[in-house]
Amino acid sequence: MKYLEDNIGKWVLCFRWPIILISIVLVGLAASGGKHLGFSNDSRIFFSDDNPQLKALEALERTYTKDDSVLIVIAPEDGKVFTRETLDAIEKLTRACWRIPHSNRVDSITNFQYTRALEDDLIVEDLVLDALSLSDIEIREIKKNALAEPLLLNRLISSSAHVTAINVNTIKPDGNDEIAIEVADYVRKMTRDFMEEHPGIRVYLTGSIMIDMAFGEASKKDMTTLIPIMFGMLVLIMIFTLRSISGTLTTLIVILFSMLCGLGMAGWLGIILTSPSANAPVIIMTLAVADSIHLLVTLMQQMRRGKSKKHAIRESLRINFQPVFLTSLTTGIGFLTMNFSDAPPFRDLGNIVAMGILAAFCLSIFFLPALMSVIPLKIRGKKSKSEDKPCGWLAAFTIRNRNILFPGMLVFSGLLLLGMTKIELDDNFVHYFDHRYDFRVASDFYEQNLSGLQTIEYSLDAGEENGINSPVYLKTLEAFSRWYLSQPAVVHVNSIADTMKRLNKNMHGDDPAYYRIPDDRELAAQYLLLYEMSLPFGLDLNNQINVDKSSSRFTVTMRNTTSQELLAIDARARQWLKQNAPPSMLTYGTGLFIIFSHISERNIQSMLGASFGALVLISVIIVFALKSVKLGMVSLVPNFLPAFMAFGIWGMTMGRVGLALSVLVALTLGIVVDDTIHFMSKYLRGRRDYDMGPDRAVKYAFHNVGTAIWVTTAILAAGFMVLAFSGFKINSDMGLMTAMTIIIALILDFFFLPTLLMKVERKKHEAVKMDCSRCFVTVSSDDKRPDSGGKRA
Repeated sequence: MKYLEDNIGKWVLCFRWPIILISIVLVGLAASGGKHLGFSNDSRIFFSDDNPQLKALEALERTYTKDDSVLIVIAPEDGKVFTRETLDAIEKLTRACWRIPHSNRVDSITNFQYTRALEDDLIVEDLVLDALSLSDIEIREIKKNALAEPLLLNRLISSSAHVTAINVNTIKPDGNDEIAIEVADYVRKMTRDFMEEHPGIRVYLTGSIMIDMAFGEASKKDMTTLIPIMFGMLVLIMIFTLRSISGTLTTLIVILFSMLCGLGMAGWLGIILTSPSANAPVIIMTLAVADSIHLLVTLMQQMRRGKSKKHAIRESLRINFQPVFLTSLTTGIGFLTMNFSDAPPFRDLGNIVAMGILAAFCLSIFFLPALMSVIPLKIRGKKSKSEDKPCGWLAAFTIRNRNILFPGMLVFSGLLLLGMTKIELDDNFVHYFDHRYDFRVASDFYEQNLSGLQTIEYSLDAGEENGINSPVYLKTLEAFSRWYLSQPAVVHVNSIADTMKRLNKNMHGDDPAYYRIPDDRELAAQYLLLYEMSLPFGLDLNNQINVDKSSSRFTVTMRNTTSQELLAIDARARQWLKQNAPPSMLTYGTGLFIIFSHISERNIQSMLGASFGALVLISVIIVFALKSVKLGMVSLVPNFLPAFMAFGIWGMTMGRVGLALSVLVALTLGIVVDDTIHFMSKYLRGRRDYDMGPDRAVKYAFHNVGTAIWVTTAILAAGFMVLAFSGFKINSDMGLMTAMTIIIALILDFFFLPTLLMKVERKKHEAVKMDCSRCFVTVSSDDKRPDSGGKRA
């Protein structure tokens, strides 16, 4: 490493033109993979193929039908659904929904298959037929029937009859985002035209198709808005801090090339961008600046001290090669640990950023100094004392107040760590999107006025063919429904038992006393067969019962429920089934919201183990690089504390931690190590190369790397704060917490690490001085040795 440090500058300057040309060619080849990049709108991309909850959902959907739906929420401004005009509009919109591409089922209050008895016949027909011709009495009767029907109330019609909905189910193969886009575009145009034709009715769009569209729109919106904002901020910060047009332009080229390499390699590897991984360009740009800043700041410092540009480049590479290599290595390791995440988008994010970091390192070490050597660079003479003042003042303050700062930082850290006790692992899938997205507005309106979006689904097995006609099975379903409806936040339960009770009533002259489960199995089977034969195409029971009628679908709808509440009620439901149902009916609940509820917990568990492994690996690397176990251990303290302190602040302010923050420790671990490594490398250079005491070595480190550290921290914090303005919660929470962690790391690196070093090293230094005093009559004082003094003899 020593030989490489001393000679890399000479090699770069000697082969500067080939390095520049080869770098451009390699970047072009890597970037060309960007043509293979694509976006995925599918919300299921968050789950790996071996996710057990996803497997359960796919098994249920293979048995019945897949729920890829658009929910069209209809809100008349007069608050009355049951008027001739509104019912007529709903009738027309229901018919129009059958023309939506790939639709295979449309459910609304107007085409609900209402059953009634006519002598010995079972009449099955639309609840609303030709609304404009209905009398007031008929409309009141329709309203009464709709509000009394369990399959409609709090699902497609509100209890106050002021809001209704149309549910359109589509056939969308997994991973086929084009169908979702086609369906969403068609529905949006159709509903816009509908509202223009009926200005007194508002329409809101939600459902699983619109959820998928929101994920895709979040990715594209963040890429088109956040990247330009970040790029502009980088330009301003670098112009302000570097005060060099050529240095700023060269750095911008490096970060642009790094970003293109990361994305291009992702394209070559077949990685699909998603909402989290779409942040990779912003993160790469942010991290790529750090290496360039350290090299340029040292280069300019050397030139201000009278060195030629070539000599300054060689010295900058000599001083910074090891810390830049170590910071790139540790940051890459931190992001690569995201491969242990249970959510594939976070794995992709880690891999893309790791490739960008590798490109940034190579470009910073080879391309940047080679380019700087051939373009003009003007430096204004020697740096004035006023320019050195901030870091000099900071060094003097830290050294002078070390006995106060050290315990003060310990107390400060301890108080923030206490906030972690207030953290709850919880999440709300719908709230991933803020109110900038139409999906969130529509979903909130739907939950406040009609029903809920969170669902738990069960496939309840009767244990035998045609077993769903068994009175025992049906009564168990009925009891399970009653239990669920008694639980908090549950607004609707969809079960074949309700259909069977209605059919039993119909076949007994619509006598309300017979609104119950039939006592005879054969009779129940006949009712169900008669009903199925009367249903029109597209409104059959295939979405509720399997082919051999051995199991049925049981769907629970909940409103404004968090992930922990969903998991808790599912656990209670399983316990109820264990105690009250036959063994064949015992199963776990599934559904998209259940899977999202599990993913946060699973991801946190997997990432904590991965983060610990990364911490061990990074510790070994730092110990090896610093050639000191003690100093390696000392450097770890300001590295692992920032993330936990940030969690403490989050616990005291926000409280809930979900999927967005489950990767925080792994994401920030490699980043916060950077400043510590740079500070420690300069501190050890002062101690070992210039034989300084701990105090003077700390001062030397502040003078030589302090500016670069606070500048890179400002850039990193600003870059991740840009993500905090995303309308997608996973991105905004991750950005805010990462920025917070980086700022805390700076505080610890400036006020805790130096005091810790002085405390740990002082005894050793005093012992060395005492030994020297026994051997020599006079000893040169550290105070007589200049901060930038030459090598010791």
